[in-house]
Amino acid sequence: MPTYDDALALFHEWTETDSLRRHGYAVEVAMAEMARRRGGDVEAWRMAGLLHDLDYEKHPSLDEHPTVGVAELERLGYPEEIRTAILGHAPYLGVPRETDLAKALFAVDELAGFVTAVAHVRPTGLDGMTVNSVKKKLKDKRFAAAVSREDIQQGAEELGLDLGELIQIVIDGMAKEASRLGFA
Repeated sequence: MPTYDDALALFHEWTETDSLRRHGYAVEVAMAEMARRRGGDVEAWRMAGLLHDLDYEKHPSLDEHPTVGVAELERLGYPEEIRTAILGHAPYLGVPRETDLAKALFAVDELAGFVTAVAHVRPTGLDGMTVNSVKKKLKDKRFAAAVSREDIQQGAEELGLDLGELIQIVIDGMAKEASRLGFA
């Protein structure tokens, strides 16, 4: 199985923009926190989070994302569980999310992006961010309007978590690596 360092090198090779790199890192660290709390393989969950949008920059169409990236991961020997989770994070593909890894990736993807957006409008970034501040912003449909609130709620439900619990896990994971995410 490829290592985390292999995954990071591949991610950097395929992903050039800072914004998409930061999103990959945000999902990665949220997945690491989720793995720690749910007894998952932290390295595998981190790699799934990091690589979930591997092909998005070069292949953003629904016809290609994330299937082009997953084909590359298969060629390189990444485990089926990671590949299936990445396919499952794209609801339009209809791939069932049967493992905790797959459910977690779907749950944290949109939410990590949303928490990032909230951090950008706060003077302290991720520092001191609360579940209530994120929930308040979720109610404002104009804030980060492209983020699917339905996917976030569905992700929490699939994991059997209260929305507040899911938000706290994502905040905690991201806060641990705030400087890497651009929030020094």
